[in-house]
Amino acid sequence: MKLTFSLVFLHILMISLWASAFPVIQIGLESFSPQHLAFVRLSIASVVLLVIAIATRMRLPDIKDIPLLLALGFLGFTVYHTALNIGEKTVSAGIASLLVSTTPIFSSLLAIFLFQEEFGKRKWIGSAVSFAGVALLTFSKENFVHSVNGILLILLAALAESIYIVCQKNLLKKYGFLSFVTYSIWGATISMLVFLPGLETELAHISVRSAISVIYLGLFPTVIPYMVLAYLTARIGSAEAAISLYLTPALSFFLAWLLLKDIPSAVSIVGSIITLCGVLLTHSKRRVVVKKTKFTMQR
Repeated sequence: MKLTFSLVFLHILMISLWASAFPVIQIGLESFSPQHLAFVRLSIASVVLLVIAIATRMRLPDIKDIPLLLALGFLGFTVYHTALNIGEKTVSAGIASLLVSTTPIFSSLLAIFLFQEEFGKRKWIGSAVSFAGVALLTFSKENFVHSVNGILLILLAALAESIYIVCQKNLLKKYGFLSFVTYSIWGATISMLVFLPGLETELAHISVRSAISVIYLGLFPTVIPYMVLAYLTARIGSAEAAISLYLTPALSFFLAWLLLKDIPSAVSIVGSIITLCGVLLTHSKRRVVVKKTKFTMQR
């Protein structure tokens, strides 16, 4: 697939918006509890998607599919965003984005046990390398006291997101990407109504900085990247569309430094590099050369 200017622009837009979410979350946490930040963020996204649903005359889901849609929305958005927000109370934005990048590894491991998909030697090695990096981040002396619980919560968020990804296949095929994501976010927002008490107090004392951050989170990282990913998936395939997302942690580290003056430690940098190398190894393609026909094929 030839990279055109529009495709490059869309890749950059998607990476930038998702990477920006991690430092902006920490700004939102200055005025909101983790649960309320997730609820307000998803509520804003739900309103935007409602407008889109009306404008596009989006079909309603079949009644028999609603329980699964609610369950996947709970995992992919309620658990993911709540656990991520709580984790970011003690984990830097850059490391949080790096930990979330392990989601594809969890997805691959789940696919083995749920759907008996193949998982080659390269992927096992990559998974081991990645989790070694996570262990270094988790159990280093400088991180242990303050962030071990946060790191585990963010890994829980990654696991919840991976279940959402692995179990969405049939619904995604039936409803399409935009409709499925819309139903998932609506379901997640409904499940988060339990966090409504106490929100009015936080809204009454919200800072301008936090207000802008939560509006930004609801309008941009929660809605636009999913639409861009749907378009790219249709144009160039899911694997090619997702590969650029591995650049997200690097950009998140830079944005965290720019917005929060958050400078990663040497141990954090080493652990992050090890983890990212493991993720890349897990999802790299092995090139096999067939001498007789003199061409290269990938498997």
